[in-house]
Amino acid sequence: MKRKVVFLTAAVFSMSMALPFAVAAEKKAKSEVVMKMGKKVHLFHGGKVGAQTEIAVGDAITVYRASGKTRQEKEVGQVRVLSFIGEHYFEAEIIKGEIKVGDIARKDATSLLVQPAR
Repeated sequence: MKRKVVFLTAAVFSMSMALPFAVAAEKKAKSEVVMKMGKKVHLFHGGKVGAQTEIAVGDAITVYRASGKTRQEKEVGQVRVLSFIGEHYFEAEIIKGEIKVGDIARKDATSLLVQPAR
């Protein structure tokens, strides 16, 4: 009998401890950063020479989002390149759609990670 009480107490305690983590994970998913038309973003390219030669100021680049288990890509918007920032970033402005942090801007063979502007 004593073992049953200890087991039930431990089970209830462990379930009550897991609840705050589930709530925190749900809140984090709801607080995704969504950027709309007119906002500036930074496009990370990792310093590849191909990215620096393939993309020019003024180019309009399509942005994609991978979702689901199969990571299927869907077009979510476009950005226009405004300038170069250092050796790893381009500054761009959203000209179409709603873009989230982590979306991928792609032109030909070059992929750029969308980051919020600082």
